[in-house]
Amino acid sequence: MRNEIYLDNSATTPLAEEVVQAMEPYWMIQYGNPSSPHLRGVAAENTLNSNRKQLGRLLQAEPENLYFTASGTEANNLAILGVANSPYFRRNPGHIITTPIEHPSVLGVVDHLQELGWQVSYLQVDSHGHMDAQEAASLLQPTTKIVSVMLVNNELGTIAPVSKIGRIIEEANKERQHKIIFHVDAVQALGHVPVSIPDLKAHLCSFSGHKIFGPKGIGLLYADRQAQLRPIMFGGNQERGLRPGTENIPAVVGLTKAAQLVIDNLDHNTKQLRELRTALIEGIKTIPDSRINSPENGAPHLLNASFPGVRGEVLVHFLEQKRIFVSMGAACSSKKKGVSHVLEAIGLSQEEILSAIRFSLAPTLTLDQIQYVVYSLKETVEEIRNIYI
Repeated sequence: MRNEIYLDNSATTPLAEEVVQAMEPYWMIQYGNPSSPHLRGVAAENTLNSNRKQLGRLLQAEPENLYFTASGTEANNLAILGVANSPYFRRNPGHIITTPIEHPSVLGVVDHLQELGWQVSYLQVDSHGHMDAQEAASLLQPTTKIVSVMLVNNELGTIAPVSKIGRIIEEANKERQHKIIFHVDAVQALGHVPVSIPDLKAHLCSFSGHKIFGPKGIGLLYADRQAQLRPIMFGGNQERGLRPGTENIPAVVGLTKAAQLVIDNLDHNTKQLRELRTALIEGIKTIPDSRINSPENGAPHLLNASFPGVRGEVLVHFLEQKRIFVSMGAACSSKKKGVSHVLEAIGLSQEEILSAIRFSLAPTLTLDQIQYVVYSLKETVEEIRNIYI
C-alpha cells in the first residue's frame, strides 16, 4: 500500500482519517434510527439535523433544502425525475437541455425521458469540452422545463459556465408561467473548485461523499422550493417525504466531515493540485505523439491524455504492475464495451479515444511521485509501442 501511487481519485477516494474518527461512534454506540420516538432515536435525529445545518453553512444553502441520498447517481436521478414526475409533466412531456458530456446518471435519465415523449436539446462543446452559455438562451423553448449541466466534467475536468447559464435561466423565468428548473451536477466540483449554491444560480445541485475522502453510500441533493420535486421512490416519510428509507447516520456524519475538510482546505489543496497537474502535463508532453485532451484551465485534479499506438486498457494494466493506478475514464462506464461518449463528443479520433487515460490527483501526492509516474509512463508507452509495432 505504501508504494502505491493512486491516480484514480475521481473514481473514488480513500477515507480521510478525520472522517473515520468522526463516523466511529455512530456504528455501535449512537446507532439509533432518527425516526424512532425514544431517546436513541431523538439523539440520532439531532445528529441528522446538526449535520444538515453544518452542510447548509458550508454550501451557503438553507438546511431544509438539503436531502440525503445513497449516492450522487441517486441525487441526479431524483433531481431530474423529481421534476418530470409532476402530474402536469406526466401528461405533457416537456423539453430538456443538457450537454453530450454529462455523467451517465444524467444522460441515462434524459434518454428515459425522451422515451416518454420529452424533447431534448444538447449544448455544443468544443475540442476540450467548453460550451457557450449563450447557446443555452438560443435553445430555450416555451416547453423547456429542465436544464442540466455538470459543473466539472468527470473525464476532462472542464469547468462549465454554470453561473452564466443560471443567470440566463433566471432572466427567462421572469416571463414564464412554468419556470425552468436548473440542475447542476457538482459531484466532481466539490473540494476542487469553489462551490456556493447562491453563486451557481441553481435550483438543484448534486453531491457525493466518496469523491471527497468521505464514505461510499451517501449523496446529497440541494433542492429549492421552486423545483417542486416529487418523490421517485415510496415508503416512509424520511427526508420530508422526498426520499424514503432510514437515513444512514454514520455516512451522513462522514459526508459532513469530509465536506468541511475539503472546503476549509480548498485554497491550500488547489495550489498543491495545480503544481502536481502542471508537472504531469509537462512530463506527458515529452512523450512522443501524446495529446493532452483536458483544457489548460480545467479543474486542478483531473487530466485526460491520449497516447496513440497504445491501447488505454493495456497501458492501465502495465502501469498497475508498477503500482501506479490510473483509469480509462469514468469508473461507472469504463468496463462497458464501446468508447467514451465524452471523448467522442469533443471530436477525438477513434485512435485517440482508445488510447486515452484519465489521471485524477489528490493533494496527498508529492512532486517526486508525479515525476516517477512520468518516468514510468514514458518508459511504458515506449515499451508497449515496441511490442505492437
